Amino acid sequence: MLACQGNGCHPLGIELSVAGFLRAGRLLNGRMIYKVCAFYQFAALPDYRELREPLRAFCAGLSLKGSVLLAQEGINGTIAGVPEAIDAFAHELAHGVMFGGRLNNLELKCSTAEAMPFGRLKVRLKKEIVTLGDAAADPTRQVGTYIDAAEWNELIASPDMLVLDTRNAFEVAMGTFEGAVDPEIKSFGQFKDFVSRQLDPAKHRKIAMFCTGGIRCEKASAHLLARGFAEVYHLKGGILKYLEQVPKAQSRWRGECFVFDERVALGHGLQEIGLRERDKDVARDE
Repeated sequence: MLACQGNGCHPLGIELSVAGFLRAGRLLNGRMIYKVCAFYQFAALPDYRELREPLRAFCAGLSLKGSVLLAQEGINGTIAGVPEAIDAFAHELAHGVMFGGRLNNLELKCSTAEAMPFGRLKVRLKKEIVTLGDAAADPTRQVGTYIDAAEWNELIASPDMLVLDTRNAFEVAMGTFEGAVDPEIKSFGQFKDFVSRQLDPAKHRKIAMFCTGGIRCEKASAHLLARGFAEVYHLKGGILKYLEQVPKAQSRWRGECFVFDERVALGHGLQEIGLRERDKDVARDE
């Protein structure tokens, strides 16, 4: 075990050199490029309260900023830092002693930013890592069928497939897939009310859902399955993975994808659209 020295230290004794990470992250022209990582995994974390401070200290030691949610059902967040620091963070979550191998199926989506998109670091404890309010919706027990980005176009082109956007109304207004249904909700917690009012397992036998990074539609799929819907599919990695992997010429996505940081929106190839003041204070839901 390495001694705790230098600019920061992992609470378990791993030395972190912030200055070293910052030097490594500089471009040749002297400008800094930041790596932004959205991540989540539904996993049993009964010790999530005890994990908060070690995780916060580890992130602070790497000069990471962003928001991380911990709950008994798993972890969810978006953080930013120099590429080497983000890589170290991802490695610790998936392979380090802090989580002891419980995050071995972490869903990660990485993009870049020309400026730090977060003002500070927050590690918070929550009842749910994405709030639906349905105890029967447990993604650690059952979820819908994951569909890779390369297979998504063919799936949603099926005439008997209901394509459902599980995001908030303001996000849908900025961009969505062709032919997708907007549930017109203000928060994800209202999704179950939309289901009870508008969907019928006998009528809607095939449903394909999507969201920004995959977490909302994954939990929504557990909700639908618990209520007797037969075939439920969801886009693995969400819109971000689709925009990263599917060429614009072949894309069925229209518009921009809202993201929960100061970049505001991303386009095909995860290109930064640019900051718009009117969207800076939108409530975070994913």
